[in-house]
Amino acid sequence: MIKQTLFALAGLSLLVAQSLKAAPLRIAADPVPHAEILEYVKQIDPQLDLDIIELSGGVNANELLASGDVDANYFQHLPYLKDQEKALGKTFSVVADVHIEPLGIYSHRVKSLADLPQGASIALPNNSTNLSRALRLLEDKGLIRLQAQNNSGATLVTPQDIVDNPKGIKIIEIESPQLPRALDDVDAAIINGNYALEAGLTPAKDALGLESAAHNPYGNLLVTTPQLAKDARIVRLAKDLTSPQVAAFMRQHYNGSVIPVADEQHD
Repeated sequence: MIKQTLFALAGLSLLVAQSLKAAPLRIAADPVPHAEILEYVKQIDPQLDLDIIELSGGVNANELLASGDVDANYFQHLPYLKDQEKALGKTFSVVADVHIEPLGIYSHRVKSLADLPQGASIALPNNSTNLSRALRLLEDKGLIRLQAQNNSGATLVTPQDIVDNPKGIKIIEIESPQLPRALDDVDAAIINGNYALEAGLTPAKDALGLESAAHNPYGNLLVTTPQLAKDARIVRLAKDLTSPQVAAFMRQHYNGSVIPVADEQHD
């Protein structure tokens, strides 16, 4: 009787293990380009069962991950993740650094940065990490000067750090997803690559000024929990996302607007 019970328990354990192994990997991602890239992964690795959950406005993918509603997410860069860990009181695990979406300056009113008028209004993302990133882009393009800071992305800057503003630029902080819609109301806007692509903009072609991809600390990451960091499905997805096939897809499909991190590492 005991032997039969042990066999039954062993069989049940095997079924549970097989069920867990076969469970789809639930991953939250921005629709463009992240979910599109994941759909391509499904084409080249059909044995990896991905359940792609596209993020909509107001949904925090890190809260979804912390609560166990998803197994991983793919949408954010490291400075934003660190800020989220502090805000949520959680620790997450980075399992792959996948691609860079250069931040761009766009306008419906002028054709070049030199044409920006005195007192120009420029809309920037209102979250602390991308606001800092946008201010550094304005400085890089010679439009403002900031207090001397560590430029790694680890030290955040705010409009209060502007020490020289020759054009008298007016900074307007707006929710990141709303920035493309603001283009009709401001002289220019600094827009994250994913929102630019969703709005039909081609960063490599349409931006008046584009963030450099070289030594860029804002690579988009595959993130999970410490408990799932070595899960075979996560490890396999990380390998797929950083594969030559996916890098080639990014280059061909996004024409320089989405840049594989591997390209920068090999420069």
